Amino acid sequence: MDRTSSRSPARRSPQHRGHHKFEIKATGEAAKNYNFKAARPPKKRTNLIETIGNLAKSCLGGGVVAIHESYKMCGLWTSFVLTIVIGFCISYAMYMIAHSAQRIYGRAQVPAMSYPDLAEATLEIGPFEGLRKYSKFFRYLVDFNICFNLFGSCCVYQIMMARTIKQLVEGTNEVTLGGNPPLRVYIICLVVPCILICMITTLKYLAPFSIVADFIIFTVAMATVLYSVKSADHSPLDMPIFKTVAGLFEFMGVCMVSMEGIGAVMAIENNMEEPRKMALALFGGMSIVVSIVVTIGFFGYWGFGESSKSPVTLNFPLEPFPIALKLLLGLMIYVTFALNFWFPFDLMWHYIKKKYDPSKYWLWERVYRTIFICIITAIATTFPNVSKLIGVLGSYCISNMGFIYPAFIELCLDWTDPGLGFMMWRFWRFILITTFGLILCIVGTYTNVKGLIKESF
Repeated sequence: MDRTSSRSPARRSPQHRGHHKFEIKATGEAAKNYNFKAARPPKKRTNLIETIGNLAKSCLGGGVVAIHESYKMCGLWTSFVLTIVIGFCISYAMYMIAHSAQRIYGRAQVPAMSYPDLAEATLEIGPFEGLRKYSKFFRYLVDFNICFNLFGSCCVYQIMMARTIKQLVEGTNEVTLGGNPPLRVYIICLVVPCILICMITTLKYLAPFSIVADFIIFTVAMATVLYSVKSADHSPLDMPIFKTVAGLFEFMGVCMVSMEGIGAVMAIENNMEEPRKMALALFGGMSIVVSIVVTIGFFGYWGFGESSKSPVTLNFPLEPFPIALKLLLGLMIYVTFALNFWFPFDLMWHYIKKKYDPSKYWLWERVYRTIFICIITAIATTFPNVSKLIGVLGSYCISNMGFIYPAFIELCLDWTDPGLGFMMWRFWRFILITTFGLILCIVGTYTNVKGLIKESF
């Protein structure tokens, strides 16, 4: 659930955010032999085990406590298999980004980059001269997707907090849009607490909570197994294998948000002691992530069935330990809201502050923080459906950032060195990945937006 360690401002060095131009400074063997690791400034970096832990923390998104509801929409066994397949696809997408960056380091003689830097550099030093004038646009496109994804996740967190509070106040297992007061009132009431915590502008006061968040998520996963086994009155073999195509695309959107660290992969790579071991780190980190997502998804749907709700803790009985767990999860989501808000706002503030006198930055930064949180609250109030909103974020943002953009970046790097290969296989790989991303983006976004509108009004 924690996005700090990844999409995180803490690991996205300010010096790599800039708008400098990139140019080819080496080719061939000179580029391949560039020692970008040695060229990086000395500082404490993460070893392989620490990197695996950081990846696991980064990739567990807000969808993990809602994944069981998407299993309900798609079917238990189809969802189970696809969770593993999507985990592999997300791992490969992150590898494409990191590997492409390591190739471009040598050509540009730059030791580290962020994802937006990589996008900009790809067009600036790529083989297609006609596209070079769009390098800034490509950078801003990546920035937009990162902000849309993380601000959207903040909307999801507000809805989850409101649903948890509503259940505890009413003392019932049913959490609906209606009631007295209705769910939307709870969401609106959260605007002040969310503004207050987001007035913390220094990440170091928030980042330590990521360790606690990881422990809570692990506890929630174990509790899901316990209470689902107690609640289940039938065998998992009796559960639906597959339901509907619309449910399939909703599941895929939620599943990708549950386990993606696309916006974080370059920050983590930049901080590694052995960055060339990224593939091994991804294998270890994503194995942990997929295991937790499968556990909550499979047992959550099997045990709580067609009446399952998000977050998964809403399905737990109203007893002392489950109630304490609901409160802890709500508190964790509250802190995660601030952590998730930090990075996209920091990125936006980089552009906004140019309009103001530096002496007024303190005031205007807080004004804009308040404005952004009010907008987030307005969106959450308008569309208070957790799974559909997560599905929109996954279908639109992850299909672009995780499949279409990395495939295009890799194609640009392959075009001249080493070339497209036997029967242009690298080009056809690009077509395959891009087609998958486009189908997911168009069909998945349409399906989830349609469902979101239908269930919100």
